[in-house]
Amino acid sequence: MYTHNIPLFSNMRKDRFFLLAGPCVIENEEMPFQIAEHLLELCKIFDIPLIFKASYKKANRSRLDSFSGIGDLRALEILKNVGKTYSIPVVTDIHDVREAEMAAEYADVLQIPAFLCRQTELLVAAAHTGKIVNIKKGQFLSGKSMQFAVDKVYASGNKQVMLTERGNSFGYQDLVVDFRNVADMKEIGVPVIVDVTHSLQQPNQESGITGGKPSLIGLIAKAGIVSGADGIFMETHPDPANAKSDGANMLHLSKVEELLEKLVRIKEAISN
Repeated sequence: MYTHNIPLFSNMRKDRFFLLAGPCVIENEEMPFQIAEHLLELCKIFDIPLIFKASYKKANRSRLDSFSGIGDLRALEILKNVGKTYSIPVVTDIHDVREAEMAAEYADVLQIPAFLCRQTELLVAAAHTGKIVNIKKGQFLSGKSMQFAVDKVYASGNKQVMLTERGNSFGYQDLVVDFRNVADMKEIGVPVIVDVTHSLQQPNQESGITGGKPSLIGLIAKAGIVSGADGIFMETHPDPANAKSDGANMLHLSKVEELLEKLVRIKEAISN
């Protein structure tokens, strides 16, 4: 039985992990449903709890002309409808205090982007919604230092907190995952997730378009399960080459089944 303070996972099997997955951003009306339906079918096969992920807008693009969304309320409504249609929880990012209450009307989990994980007012606002708060560890922080981010949410009356590892800055244009952070964050006493796609980003390219190493997604995911992660976060798309955001580090939707099967086998082996 899952023992953390999140009822959503209270019945999760000991030899399973939960999955946060979906496209980087809501691109149109149809695509989120296509991805969610496929992911849900797989998660039923493997008995994995699913939280559907999609940003309703992208607020941290490198270039002014980069795609940022189809409109906040329109995208949030689509996200909410995905959750209702398939009876699954949904997660989306928030970027400032004003967004917390608005997004909470549509999403079950509010996600704090890595660059914003030290923003006290944002964490407090997310906490006050009563929603689950998933805080991504900053690329500039250690796992142990995330205790202070958790403390801010706890002190604001919300015990439903998760932490996500997504790599540390390595030079100017690369990231590296230090799996010691998983162990350090688990000591804080909250569910720990490994983001297997953003952790392979190559940000700040001269073109202004983020690069990535999707061929290593399987490696990072398997290492994440072995290191003790409670959940896996990934972005996936049926056509990453033409995705409107972060396509360079997404997993093709057709490859998710093979990866989940491998991860389940690993989790079962280390749980015996």
